[in-house]
Amino acid sequence: FVVNDLPAQYDLQDRRRVYKILQESGIAMPRYAIYNDGDEPVEERHDHIRVAGVEFSKPFVEKPVDAEDHNIHIYYPSDAGGGSQRLFRKIGNKSSEYSKEGLIRRNGSFIYEDFKATGGTDVKVYTVGPDYAHAEARKSPALDGRVNRDNEGKEIRYPVILTAKEKQMARTVALAFKQTVCGFDLLRANGKSYVCDVNGFSFVKTSKKYCDDCSHILLGLILTAVAPDLLQNSTKLPLVEPVQWVGDESENEIQLRCVVGIIRHGDRTPKQKMKMEVFDEKFHALVRKYGKDGKKHIKLKTPSQLKEVLGIARYLLNEAEKGNPPVREEIYKLERLKSVLEMYGSLSGINRKVQFRYCCRKGSGYARNKKLASPPPSPDAAPPSTSSRVLLLLILKWGGELTTAGCAQAEELGKEFRTLYQDDDPGTGLGILRLHSTYRHDLKIYARSEER
Repeated sequence: FVVNDLPAQYDLQDRRRVYKILQESGIAMPRYAIYNDGDEPVEERHDHIRVAGVEFSKPFVEKPVDAEDHNIHIYYPSDAGGGSQRLFRKIGNKSSEYSKEGLIRRNGSFIYEDFKATGGTDVKVYTVGPDYAHAEARKSPALDGRVNRDNEGKEIRYPVILTAKEKQMARTVALAFKQTVCGFDLLRANGKSYVCDVNGFSFVKTSKKYCDDCSHILLGLILTAVAPDLLQNSTKLPLVEPVQWVGDESENEIQLRCVVGIIRHGDRTPKQKMKMEVFDEKFHALVRKYGKDGKKHIKLKTPSQLKEVLGIARYLLNEAEKGNPPVREEIYKLERLKSVLEMYGSLSGINRKVQFRYCCRKGSGYARNKKLASPPPSPDAAPPSTSSRVLLLLILKWGGELTTAGCAQAEELGKEFRTLYQDDDPGTGLGILRLHSTYRHDLKIYARSEER
C-alpha cells in the first residue's frame, strides 16, 4: 500500500506541471503565463508586462518554475509606490521584505500570474484521502513580512470553515495528484477561491483533532487495502463534516453580520503644500500632455511624471544662474520644488504629488477657471495689466508620513481591535481574526484616495 504516489512527486517539483494538472482538472486558479528560459524575452513596460502574448498589469506575481524555490516576487504599480515584495522561506520571524526594485528577473524560467487581494490572509488546506480536509488561515507573508508566533515560537494559525465548493476542490486535488496526505494553498478573493500551489505530503503539526482524524483515516485506508478482515475492529470516524449554510440557523439565534470601525491615522509628519505660478512653456506642455479630453486640472504622481517636473525645475534653476533669458518663476519656490522631489534619493513612494490648475487671480488668492475657452497666453508675451488674466498654478504637496510612534500606534490598534468582538470562547482575544477566517464573513477596508 502506498500512501502517496511516488512518480507524482516529480510533478509536484515543477510548478509548470502542477499548473497543467490543476487546469486539466478544472480547478480554479489565477490567470497565468509561463516564460521558459530561452523563450522570446518578456516585454516589460512601466506598469505591465507581456508574456507569451498574455498581458499582466501590476500588481502581478512572479514564481520560479522550481517548486523548491520559494523566492517569489510581487510587483506593485507605481501609483501604489512601485517596487516589489520579495517572499522567501521563513528566516526567524521574517518571511518577506520590500524592495524598491520594480524590474522583473531576467535569468531563469518563471510563471507570471494575476495577484489576488486576499485581505492579508492565506488559507492552508490539508487533505487525508479524498473525503477529509482540514484548513487553517495564517497571516499572508506578502503583507509585511513579519511572522506572528505564539509563546511557544510556533506560527499562529486559525481554523477555517471550508465551503462545499472548497471541499470539492480539496477532493479533486487529492485525486488529481494521487496524494492521500496532501497540502495546498488556497486564495480567497472577491468571493471566489483559487488554488495557487500544491505542496504534496504535508500535515498539521499543532492540531490534536487533525492528528486523531488523520490516524483513524489512514488506519482505515491501510486496513482496507492490506487486511480488510481487521477493519471491523478499527474505530471509524465521519470523514467530512456536513456543510452548514448561513441560512440554517434558528430564527431566534443572534448572528453577528458585520463590524464597522472608523479609524483615524496615527502620529504623522505635517502635511505641507506650496503654490507657485509657472510660466515656462515646458510646464504648459506637461498640462497638454497629461490633461487629456481638455482637462485643465491634472495630478502627477508616478515616478516618471514627477521626474519630468524635476527635470524642468533643474533646467529653470540652471537658466536662472545664467540670467539669460530671465526666469519668471520665483527662484526660492523652484528650489523648494527641486528639494522636495529629490527627497529620499528616489521618486518612489506615495508621499508626494504635483498638481497643475488653470485659474485667475482673485484678490490675494486664486479662483478656478472652469471655462477656459482659449489656450493660455504665451509665456514670452508681455503680461496683461488686468488682474484677471489666466494663470497656470503648480501645487506641490508632500508630508503626512507615519512617524515611528505612528507605526507603533497602528500596530497596537490592530492588536486591540481584533479583541473587541468576543466569540464563543470569551477571553481568547481571537474574535475578529477568527471571524474573518471563515467563509461566512468578509472583511472590507475603505480608505480615502488621498495618499498622504
